Amino acid sequence: MNRVTACISFLFLLALGLSLPGWLSKEEVIPIAKTEEAWIPNYQAKKMRSTLHDKTGKVNHQVYAEHMENYDLLGFTLFKQPEYLLFAQTPHPWKVNALEGTLYEDQRLQFETDVEITSLSSNGYVQTIRTSYVEVNLANKTMSSDQAVEIIGPNYVINSNGFTASLETQRYELLDHVKTVYHPATQN
Repeated sequence: MNRVTACISFLFLLALGLSLPGWLSKEEVIPIAKTEEAWIPNYQAKKMRSTLHDKTGKVNHQVYAEHMENYDLLGFTLFKQPEYLLFAQTPHPWKVNALEGTLYEDQRLQFETDVEITSLSSNGYVQTIRTSYVEVNLANKTMSSDQAVEIIGPNYVINSNGFTASLETQRYELLDHVKTVYHPATQN
């Protein structure tokens, strides 16, 4: 081997040795949710009103919000001052008001700040529930909260630290009962 061939071979091996780590290293894949694009809403609405029907055509849900932003890549929708009416084929429909709400792809609704849940049926034994946070699972028709809650009925007020409830059976479970005040009905 002559000097020119040895020099060319040496330069080739040097170039190969310097570029080989770059070829062998994997390029970091950035998940799409971490990109700035994911934090840009797909669409927004002001004073949004929507009615969802079930397969038979009956009203299932009604939603109103002062402001709504949908983040499709992140899998949730944000609501400002939502008013959510839950019919969901339950015997007692409910209305949920809050300052903020989030709807997730798995049919979970989270309401935060000044949450008030009102029964739209006058014959239920729970008329109003007040708390700072509640999660409504639309798939299994339940409500739950781990925050302080006030449950108001026709003749009583119950205070608790959290509750779970079934929208279908109207069954409530207090997680940490604090106090109940009963006011018997007065007779005329």
